[in-house]
Amino acid sequence: MDQALYENHLTILRSELSMALGCTEPIAIAYAAAKARQLLGEMPEHCTVHCSGNIVKNVMGVTVPNSGGLRGIDVAATLGIVGGNPELELAVLEGITDEHRAKVRELLKGDFCSCKLIENVATLYIVVELTAGKHSALVEIQNTHKNITRMQKDGVDCPGVTVTKEEKIQQSGDRSLLTVKNILEFADEVKLSEVEPILTPQIECNMAICREGLEHSYGAEVGRVLLEGYTDPPVHIRARAYAAAGSDARMNGCPMPVVINSGSGNQGITVSVPVIIYAQEHSVPRETLLRALVAANLISIHQKSYIGSLSAYCGVVSAACGAACGICYLLDYPYEVLCDTITNTIATVGGMVCDGAKSSCAAKIATAVETALLGMKMGLHNRTFQPGEGLVNEDVEETISNIGRMGRVGMKSTDNEILNIMLGN
Repeated sequence: MDQALYENHLTILRSELSMALGCTEPIAIAYAAAKARQLLGEMPEHCTVHCSGNIVKNVMGVTVPNSGGLRGIDVAATLGIVGGNPELELAVLEGITDEHRAKVRELLKGDFCSCKLIENVATLYIVVELTAGKHSALVEIQNTHKNITRMQKDGVDCPGVTVTKEEKIQQSGDRSLLTVKNILEFADEVKLSEVEPILTPQIECNMAICREGLEHSYGAEVGRVLLEGYTDPPVHIRARAYAAAGSDARMNGCPMPVVINSGSGNQGITVSVPVIIYAQEHSVPRETLLRALVAANLISIHQKSYIGSLSAYCGVVSAACGAACGICYLLDYPYEVLCDTITNTIATVGGMVCDGAKSSCAAKIATAVETALLGMKMGLHNRTFQPGEGLVNEDVEETISNIGRMGRVGMKSTDNEILNIMLGN
């Protein structure tokens, strides 16, 4: 494999597979708020949070981790200000204590934090403004959850924040270079010593929160319901149940960390856990599991690169499709079967709507994984949807692009209408 392409794919993995504590939208708000508090250098008298519609949508129904069961933009921001550690980025709320929670509840009784919807900005957009006497601080995040694009102290821009497009590609990789074929080539050739430090936390943390979701009552208990009635559930049921249970826990306040994919913990769980479950079932060597996870993660990222970080398109579809591809790799299925798996999956549930982060995400994960496994089984029987049937094209890359265009462009009005409904407009 070309060395530049090899390094690009490795950079993407290192950039995307980071640790996060709780749903990444409220966490991004907490991160921006903690960074602004650090910049201000003192406890603010007031906080104003400006958010895009997609951020509002994904914060409304989800419990902020380590908040004591609270929800909301004001909760996330205030918790970040009072006890957040910005050096931990998306694990910013890891060190929250009872004292911090008590202080947040006290502040929320007054008018400490105000929240405003801002339009005509990036789908992922957050600005936190803090004031204390004559002093102020501002932090802006755009496009990805920890991508700080502007910082101001007392109205003056802080130097060294803005990065060029070329610098960003150098830091996080060029996703436009990804193809299914070169992803599989990379998975075959990558040195395990370079990916094991990235993938081991994904295996350990994501499985741990899934076990937590199965052992305790969280949300709608989708994972636990799936296992009900089985003494020895088959592998395809376990794959769905574990992944759903991890989301059950995350969406309902479990403070355990996960390794994300495409900016989402739910997608990070969905893309990895079914692959791990199948590896356990088939007693697959760890080396093969790691390479399968490389393929799964990058194929999911490849699909999401056409759609964007946040949209009306539910990202767990891309993640479940990536997981099924990882299982194909794990079990040494032919390239054609893997491509058919992609086509069958995204042509069936591509376009499942995202109406915010909340308990039903677990059921969507279970549904997406079920569909992806069906798509894989169809591929094994030489059955796939044909070119000209809806958005399906002769080439799998064109099909991925078509579905991505539909999610990014075609579902914009859907996204707006979902937000209007959720806000009661």
